[in-house]
Amino acid sequence: MAKIAIVGCGAMGSVYAALMAEAGHEVHAVTLWPDHAEAMATKGLRCEGASGDRTVPIHASMTTDGIGPCDLVIIATKAFDVEAAARSCLPLLDRETVVQTIQNGLGSPEIAAPILGADRLAVGVVGGFGASIRAPGHTHHNGMEMVRFGAFSGLPKQLLQASAKIWESAGFKVALFDDIKQMVWEKLIMNVAFSGTSCTTGLTVGEILGDADAWTVARGCAEEAIAVAKASNVRLNVGDPIEHIRKLGNKIPDARPSMLLDYNAGRRCEVEAINGAIPRLGKPLGLATPVNDTVVAIIRSRERRMLAGSANSPDLPSSKPSSKTPAGEAA
Repeated sequence: MAKIAIVGCGAMGSVYAALMAEAGHEVHAVTLWPDHAEAMATKGLRCEGASGDRTVPIHASMTTDGIGPCDLVIIATKAFDVEAAARSCLPLLDRETVVQTIQNGLGSPEIAAPILGADRLAVGVVGGFGASIRAPGHTHHNGMEMVRFGAFSGLPKQLLQASAKIWESAGFKVALFDDIKQMVWEKLIMNVAFSGTSCTTGLTVGEILGDADAWTVARGCAEEAIAVAKASNVRLNVGDPIEHIRKLGNKIPDARPSMLLDYNAGRRCEVEAINGAIPRLGKPLGLATPVNDTVVAIIRSRERRMLAGSANSPDLPSSKPSSKTPAGEAA
């Protein structure tokens, strides 16, 4: 059995942790949320949903101190926390430790590689989970459609395969990719469609699909992302990309994307790594991205006011880690 550390054990990370622990691995769950860490450490971690319902004993803490070298390290934080998380993972590394970065959007592996070493890094993409934290120590997920990995730069194939087998032993269906740009962008177009749209409208994935106006926004965001991918020579092997997005979305209609949940919980969201990446990459290619521009501007404005309010009022939720537990995420 493998020794695994999951750094950033929110809704998605808790699903990984619970299923891996149930499979018999030694799992260390690291989270900045005190209530969640305490509940896991004292009562175990409950995970229910598409994979069943179980409560498993698990090692849980708020830091990586004392964990020691691991076979597999999974960085499952938000994109803007990857640098700090990567630095905290340095004591977890041994000669053949594989580190997997699993974030929404673009840019996380490029941040982690100089800190941890590009030749031990795998890029991960997951989707179709619709995960959320129901209570401290209790995670739920609606599905588990997509788990994909690829070597970032120089990770030996046998180590990539060995890390994938750990996931497979816990019941995940894993696909390995040589073309990590294709892998990342096939997930990104779905995130771009639903994340920003949900945050601006407050709607679930299914509600966006069922509302003509909301779907117009989501589809516009996606079409711009698809155009940027094409101009960047990124191969998308999903058939009709819009139909691919609709199909995956229809599998998790009740999911609330993490961007909406973060906003509702008074926390900073990942708009810059998701919808914000499309204008950033489109501009030097001469591509207009008016729908994503507008969605990003709305979210920035809402977030700025929300974070200012939380800083000035004790009655509003804090944007920083506290005793409040994160509401969850959809991926």
